[in-house]
Amino acid sequence: MFKIVLFPIDYSREAREAAEVVVDIVQKYGSRLVLLSVVEQPTTEAQNEDAMSSPETVAQLLENAKALFLQHGISAEAIEREGKAAFTICDVADEIQANLIVMGCRGLGLTEEGSHDSVTNRVINLSPCPVLIVP
Repeated sequence: MFKIVLFPIDYSREAREAAEVVVDIVQKYGSRLVLLSVVEQPTTEAQNEDAMSSPETVAQLLENAKALFLQHGISAEAIEREGKAAFTICDVADEIQANLIVMGCRGLGLTEEGSHDSVTNRVINLSPCPVLIVP
């Protein structure tokens, strides 16, 4: 059913919690797991705050995630891309012909203003495949 699972990751608590769900899905369906981390160009306001703007930090995150999944007997592929997170996630899902995207939800979009800015919301609207959001 889910031959290829795409798991976009960052340093958020929600991504760590979603990893448990990814383990269950990949083991249950014998899926191929692809990890994705997006290096975003920092805006002037968030220049020093966003750890995901450093390619070195992103590379280390992907290595740590691969090691975590390997502990569960899951071999994961890692992709690092540069761009806007939501668009890049959907582009990669299309490229690898993912059957499922699993994402943690940071709770953005709970207000009228935040709903349009949420990466999760954008992925849901643009995705070429089903998206599972782990609260």
